[in-house]
Amino acid sequence: MAINANEDTEFNDALRKHGILPPKPPTPRTPSPPPSPTLEEKYANYSAAQLRELAVDAPDDETERILELLRRRKLQEARKMEMARFGRVYPIARDDYTREVTEASKVNEEGDEIGKGTGVVVFLYKDGIPHSDRATEHVRILAQRHPHTKFVSIVGDKCIANLPDARLPMFIIYRKGEVLNQLVSWGADRERRIEELEAVLILAGAIIPQIRRPAKDDDSDGSDIDDLSDDEPSSRMPSASTRTNAKAPKNVRGKKGDDSDSDFEFDL
Repeated sequence: MAINANEDTEFNDALRKHGILPPKPPTPRTPSPPPSPTLEEKYANYSAAQLRELAVDAPDDETERILELLRRRKLQEARKMEMARFGRVYPIARDDYTREVTEASKVNEEGDEIGKGTGVVVFLYKDGIPHSDRATEHVRILAQRHPHTKFVSIVGDKCIANLPDARLPMFIIYRKGEVLNQLVSWGADRERRIEELEAVLILAGAIIPQIRRPAKDDDSDGSDIDDLSDDEPSSRMPSASTRTNAKAPKNVRGKKGDDSDSDFEFDL
């Protein structure tokens, strides 16, 4: 009689005990269920008005407190966007370049007594190039994250005639009417993270990080926020969804006079 070693029988157990059959394989562990999303994750895309309605019907005080905190945070973000000058990517044409880039970079922000001008990032891209598509998403996020810097976009060969695709995506950074730096083929060598692009733009002078005020206690952080309406358009502003560089030293060009090796110098 043939013995089925896979059967779970007393006879097979006796054979295993005497080493005639191999031990049964261990029972695979049941994977743990994924953790439930937190309230912050669950309601991340809700507007302040929606969060207010949810807080009214909250099942307990703790849920109500968290929803109210999220609502106030949304209103703070809305106020920040209202006070900001930009906050998105502006598509431009070649004919707009001087006005939207060179001249715009000379404008000082209100209250700027030093005269720093405006950081302007020109993003040259082409759809369908994987690392250019990735960079497009990163630029959208950085434009919202740093609304005091102006981000504009233009198709590469619509800006610079006969610009090879191999040079894309390309960034040209302006402030006070001057080109501070150029980055070419960003992400062509490897996939770049958004933090890398952000750091390069800060070092290049396009982005000046804003000083953040210390966070207030929960009991007092809404005293100057509650006068904002939950239904203001800015509080319902949709968030942008969220590619990339040959060797960095060759991608970053210095100020005028340091970029004589560029094949694509232009004066728009």
